[in-house]
Amino acid sequence: MSGSVANGTVLALGSCAVLTLLNLASIALAAARIGRRGGVSRFPAGAPVSLVRPVRGIETFGEELLEAGFRLDYAQYEILFCVADAGDPVIPLLRRLIAAHPRVPARVIVGDERVGDNPKLNNCVRGWEAARHAWVVIADSNVLMAPDYLQQMQAAWRADTGLVCSTPIGARPLGFVAEVECAFLNTLQARWQYAGEALGLGFAQGKSMLWHKPFLEAHGGIRALAAEIAEDAAATKLVRAAGRRVHLVAFPFQQPLGRRSLAEVWSRQVRWARLRRVTFPLFFAPEIGIGPVLPFALAGGLAGTGEVAAGLIGLTALWYGAEVALARRAGWYRSSRTLAAFRVRDALLPLIWTAAWLRAAIVWRGTTMDIRPGPPKPARLRPAG
Repeated sequence: MSGSVANGTVLALGSCAVLTLLNLASIALAAARIGRRGGVSRFPAGAPVSLVRPVRGIETFGEELLEAGFRLDYAQYEILFCVADAGDPVIPLLRRLIAAHPRVPARVIVGDERVGDNPKLNNCVRGWEAARHAWVVIADSNVLMAPDYLQQMQAAWRADTGLVCSTPIGARPLGFVAEVECAFLNTLQARWQYAGEALGLGFAQGKSMLWHKPFLEAHGGIRALAAEIAEDAAATKLVRAAGRRVHLVAFPFQQPLGRRSLAEVWSRQVRWARLRRVTFPLFFAPEIGIGPVLPFALAGGLAGTGEVAAGLIGLTALWYGAEVALARRAGWYRSSRTLAAFRVRDALLPLIWTAAWLRAAIVWRGTTMDIRPGPPKPARLRPAG
């Protein structure tokens, strides 16, 4: 073997080994963090809670997920369902669920407030303002709430907390494409969320957000979250600017997926990638190296030796073996097709990363939005009365 080939072999394997070690470190951090409460909760025991849920349309498992909110093992809470369109077909379902559970105070709030370009945030404003309690949870309609959902959120509240969140965990997939989405949500995105929080870099996640209403009101209220196209990115920056931290629940909550098409998964992942690129570009740029397919393929092609190929196979087995171990440790979805789902996910990652840089627009529920930063838009206030 010539000196140049030997040097290329060492460089190729060395760079891939470094990427593997970084990913193994993130997996180890996440595994150590998930399930650990990290101290005594500072949440006032039994404090009443307002649960604000933005809803639109009839979703997969929709009735089950919405009804779970009425079955929480908590003494005093209210539910405010926010629906932007008076003609939305979900409204009769909501009214039926409310009538079937009279012991839980709940109501439907129809109509949004245009405070920014984020339709979900616009849909939550009236619910936030109508909330009667000082502690408010904003939770997406596709979050599966366990009976102790509120207690789990509260258990993560510390003296330095500004916000408690839960990243979604993909569950109950129907078909291989939905298993690919589980691979994105669970051992990739949730893993990095927990690894970041373990290092003191907690990022908000909009699926479930526990706020102390006086804290957010003192920093501009819910309308301040319109400062970014993504409300969770705005929440992260607001909390950090206030000298507080974003904390995650010990065990993240499930999001049942059902069946997914490849177009749906692609659209969702590209949308999230573009939002991350716009809101946190320095953290997004290194994402090109979070999957092994592209860097390992480049290393193998540049070195072109059997030794490198054997080394890369070993590193790949180590990488994916650690991911499977994390899923087992956390109790997340696994099947005989999980490894194949990992490989498809990682083949898509470079394409998603590239697509995130090529355009400054996202499509959310059929609406195209320009996500380039611009001057702040004045909020349109609701008339008094």
